[in-house]
Amino acid sequence: MSEKSSSGPLSHLTVLDLSRILAGPWTTQILADLGARVIKVESPAGDDTRRWGPPFLTRETDDGQTENADAAYFTCCNRNKESVCVDFSRPEGAELIRKLAQSADILVENFKVGGLKKYGLDYDSLRAINPRLVYCSITGFGQTGPYANRAGYDFLIQGMGGLMSMTGLPETDEQPAQPVKTGVAIADEFTGMYAATSILAAIASRDQTGEGQHIDCSLLDCQVAMLANQGANWLVGQRTPKPMGNNHPNLVPYRAYPVKDGHVIIACGNDRQFRSLCQVLGLEALADDERFATNAGRVEHRDRLEPALEVRLTAFTRDEIIARLEQEAVPCGPINTVPEVFDDPQVKAREMVVPLTRADGATIQTVAFPAKFSTTPARYHAAPPELGANTQALLRDDLQLDDQAIEALRQSGVVA
Repeated sequence: MSEKSSSGPLSHLTVLDLSRILAGPWTTQILADLGARVIKVESPAGDDTRRWGPPFLTRETDDGQTENADAAYFTCCNRNKESVCVDFSRPEGAELIRKLAQSADILVENFKVGGLKKYGLDYDSLRAINPRLVYCSITGFGQTGPYANRAGYDFLIQGMGGLMSMTGLPETDEQPAQPVKTGVAIADEFTGMYAATSILAAIASRDQTGEGQHIDCSLLDCQVAMLANQGANWLVGQRTPKPMGNNHPNLVPYRAYPVKDGHVIIACGNDRQFRSLCQVLGLEALADDERFATNAGRVEHRDRLEPALEVRLTAFTRDEIIARLEQEAVPCGPINTVPEVFDDPQVKAREMVVPLTRADGATIQTVAFPAKFSTTPARYHAAPPELGANTQALLRDDLQLDDQAIEALRQSGVVA
């Protein structure tokens, strides 16, 4: 095996990050973890998520008091970045960004459609000064179509993109189905992953052609793409997905079951696993029943099968049934709380928590990049930055401004 790189596979790339909140910063943190230099350009007010708390980081003031710093939310997607505070609504600020864009490889923004054109920071304007620039626009609905000018937020997109029509508990005679969003902003995260993938594809194309391009990435498109088998169930079989609680539309048994001390997840993906489950539960007759011998039959007759499994499973504790089923290679597991997740021996063994300390002394626990590279692993060199922490250095070192020019920009409120 070759020696591991300390710089990361994307260390030759520079990213201008004009995005805020989650989808855009999620995109650029992926690139930063893989070695790209990411310059996070913030307004004097900073990224909105710096204030999306509690909980907050805390810091000690000069008089020994404790005050809130950035919200925990901000720390989840802004590791490994430089924070530069520039008001590009001012002509002098926009000119600073254009100068940075001349040598940048990638720009990511999530302003409303056409929102950057008045500053001369839209794709066409920047392409004129840097044809190699890969410019990624992230919006709620994309650059075209009847909804293009609407603002789009994750919660809204989960509803419009179909996800909330299939999450939550099923409708009963006593209770109508209640739409439920996911516990994290999953549409934003989907979009961040698609955007990062698309950016790297555009860089690969640029390596061949020498030309950058514009990437139009929308939350709604990405949410629709992630409907996966549920989308296919409709497109192929005209079956409208509905809320099913923890049931799976295409697999049985595949859900959470009550046990003596809580719940356990059992996920049988084939007939062998189902037969092994029946043997553990002493229900061999079910495995031999032709109604349940195949997955298609189990899906058709789930209302008869599931109650029989539930009765037997309530005789076990969670740990007992997991141990028994693991011996028979039947996929199963607990429903962990978030504290239990980070205390799990597998999560610890995979080193999924990365502590980072920033200049103000705050030590921030961050979640590691999940993929493990054999020679060019993700790198963790900087904690989520304080607002404007790198402004002075960037103006001096990248734009070659002297102290007098920097102070004039600061006094006029163009930079902070």
